[in-house]
Amino acid sequence: MRLRWQFIRSPALPESAQWSRLLGYLRPYRGWMIVAVVAMVIGAALGLVMPLAIGQMVNLITGDQTLPIGRIAVLLGGVAVGQTVAGLIQNYSLTFVGERVVADLRLAAYQHLQRLDLAFFEQRRTGEITSRITNDVTLIQSTVTTNLTTLLQGMIQLIGAIALMIVVSWQLSALALVLVPTLVLIAVFFGRWLRRISTTVQDRLADATSILEETVSGVRVVRSFGREPYEVERFRTAVEATFAAAMRRAWVRALFQPSMSLAVWATIIGMLVVGGYLVSTGELTPGNLVAFLFYAGIVAGSMGAFAGLFGQVQEALGAVARVFELLDQQPAVADAPDAIPLPPVQGRVEFRNVSFAYQRVENGHTAPIVLRNFSLVIEPGEMVALVGPSGAGKSTIVSLIPRFYDVQDGSVLIDGYDVRRVQMQSLRTQIGIVPQETLLFSGSIRDNIRYGRLDADDAEIEAAARMANAHEFICQLPEGYDTPVGERGVRLSGGQRQRIAIARAILKNPRILILDEATSSLDSESERLVQEALERLMVGRTSIIIAHRLSTIRRADRIAVIVAGELMEIGTHRELLTRGGIYARLYELQFRDPAPVLAVG
Repeated sequence: MRLRWQFIRSPALPESAQWSRLLGYLRPYRGWMIVAVVAMVIGAALGLVMPLAIGQMVNLITGDQTLPIGRIAVLLGGVAVGQTVAGLIQNYSLTFVGERVVADLRLAAYQHLQRLDLAFFEQRRTGEITSRITNDVTLIQSTVTTNLTTLLQGMIQLIGAIALMIVVSWQLSALALVLVPTLVLIAVFFGRWLRRISTTVQDRLADATSILEETVSGVRVVRSFGREPYEVERFRTAVEATFAAAMRRAWVRALFQPSMSLAVWATIIGMLVVGGYLVSTGELTPGNLVAFLFYAGIVAGSMGAFAGLFGQVQEALGAVARVFELLDQQPAVADAPDAIPLPPVQGRVEFRNVSFAYQRVENGHTAPIVLRNFSLVIEPGEMVALVGPSGAGKSTIVSLIPRFYDVQDGSVLIDGYDVRRVQMQSLRTQIGIVPQETLLFSGSIRDNIRYGRLDADDAEIEAAARMANAHEFICQLPEGYDTPVGERGVRLSGGQRQRIAIARAILKNPRILILDEATSSLDSESERLVQEALERLMVGRTSIIIAHRLSTIRRADRIAVIVAGELMEIGTHRELLTRGGIYARLYELQFRDPAPVLAVG
């Protein structure tokens, strides 16, 4: 089956709409931005005074100025100090705003991820999602702060410098302004090119990040198959693709700046020639020529900054589109507008004519239906086991109870409440799940057990561990309950991880319990300890068990046999054996051959 790994593309927002949305993240910090802008305006204005003071100094040296040198020196020193202080205030304010915007964007993206349904994560690579929250958000940082004030500062300096240039010499000003349309054309051409290439760079970087995440999380599989060289080569290919895209971007940037510089220097040389002639004829003083050249440099610098800024913005807009594309993903499973909190339940679970298919793509066609008109009622406190061939739909059935997915037809009800009509948080807090592959979070054993109820105290955590047959092995660890479990719990054995998961479920104290092959892949001693813990956990709860080993479900109140998404048989262990149907054949096959050819998990 080929899954759609890519993000579902939503219609691209116009650039103006993207900018408006991005600038919305600045609003909470507009006070800091005002401080930065005021400091920037003061610094820009002082920068325009500096060339005049330098020109007066030159005129003094050449005998064309009678202003005392001390006064000129004080003016120059005051301008320099003022610019330094203004720059300090501006840079600190912008850094604060930039870091806050990045933090807010990352938090908004992460919060949105927590609202998305499981299908979203099943169809996308973890590295791709991670890249959008880390690399892309970082690329946006300068766009909403430094680039914005650079634009404003450049506008002030450009307008002020052009006005003063005209005052000093209109002839040279006319020559200088020839540069403007040339710079605009160069900036537009290269800017659009840079945007396309930068988006490609981010995509290739996301591919490399995905491979890195997969191989780190699956390091045991890589080691067991001896695939280190293969993974290195796969990662090298992705890194080289990123490098090639980055070098194409570097080549465009390398062409961009020299092209701008060539246009700027051609105009400066022309101004020097014409300005020298005007000085020789007495139409312009040497000091005014020097001041004019400084202003021309400010104009050229501002235009060059605009060009560079335009290129950076085009690059960032690709990252902006990727981040907003993530934020615009809509969950397929969400609370209805009129959803109500689910009150404390007794634990009656009903599947009423349920049909379901995963929304995946296989050779361009929707995957086949997994459940067909499936109906089953589980009474409060009852223990029901689900058995059947692999792919029969057992895991799908239990996934519909906490509403990890929504049914296409029919309904799933808990105590008569349709799960689609209640708030998911109130639903899931009353359901406990112990899966086959237990995931523990990096941190201590205490933290992982407390995850079942965050306000639990140490005594309650220890009590849950005792019920889960985990207290004894925990106390034998060097740091006891404070022992770090490692990423995904790699420092613990499978049986130990499973007992920690059971303790976590005990602490949660759910009314409905789902056990998805919770004792498979364990050795006999670990299975015994886990089974004892599970029996304590199931007392007084509605329990739904997916079992691989039929010996573990003999005491179930009822056993439901699922084949191809349909309920084929249901009854007690003895009843089903007496009937001699599918369950009897599965049971005979499993206990006749210790390595059954037909999996029932």
